[in-house]
Amino acid sequence: MPIHIPKPWQIPEREATPESAYFSRRSFLAALGIGAIAACSSRDEEEAKIAATLPKAAAPYPVKRNARYVLDRPLSNEINAARYNNFYEFTADKDVWKRTAAFHVEPWTVEVTGLVAKPLKYSLNELLRAMPLEERLYRHRCVEAWAMTVPWSGFPLATLLRLAEPKHEARFVRFVSAQNAAEQPGVRAQPWYPWPYYEGLRIDEAMNELTFAVTGVYGHALPKQHGAPLRIAVPWKYGYKSAKSVVRIELVAEQPHSF
Repeated sequence: MPIHIPKPWQIPEREATPESAYFSRRSFLAALGIGAIAACSSRDEEEAKIAATLPKAAAPYPVKRNARYVLDRPLSNEINAARYNNFYEFTADKDVWKRTAAFHVEPWTVEVTGLVAKPLKYSLNELLRAMPLEERLYRHRCVEAWAMTVPWSGFPLATLLRLAEPKHEARFVRFVSAQNAAEQPGVRAQPWYPWPYYEGLRIDEAMNELTFAVTGVYGHALPKQHGAPLRIAVPWKYGYKSAKSVVRIELVAEQPHSF
């Protein structure tokens, strides 16, 4: 009987893949491909829905970029920035964009009150006409350990505060956000919070040239999930200090609580 010496590449028949398993594997891989296509399609659909929440570019946007405020990193993708937000008045989850449709940002009024010689009250359009709008590139950092780089449009908060003429005893600035349970589902769902949202800064921090009153982003008006129509950006502090959808700015003598 001849002796069979197997080649190095040959394997025992018992170790060969059965034909049925081979075809099952091909079907499985084909299904993976279909699943990947479906996932891409689903993501494209989601991005289209997010894009639909972004305001169209219209006057006074875009505004001129201030070249003094630059970054050492690229800007965040606008869709990603609009997809991932904290805004507890709508939800404790990040998909704020899904829950803002009922929120009305027009008409809008902002007041500057408290320890000031000249209390102010502006509609949004009056504010946009009165303030020197510019674009600044800022890094937005969250206490949750994520960050974005964003092109905010707006004006130095100090410009508005100076018009109100803060009194000598005004040592802090308190920001109060909009509260509307009928339009902000998070207010209804989280009644244990002391609504409305509020935050504060020392007056020297509020008057710092970096503290920015934001009315636009990425060359258009603010989307609702970013805090339309007016929010604060304090780039050296965590994001929770940057109040969204601000309706009142109060100058006070005592340090205000943090929300």
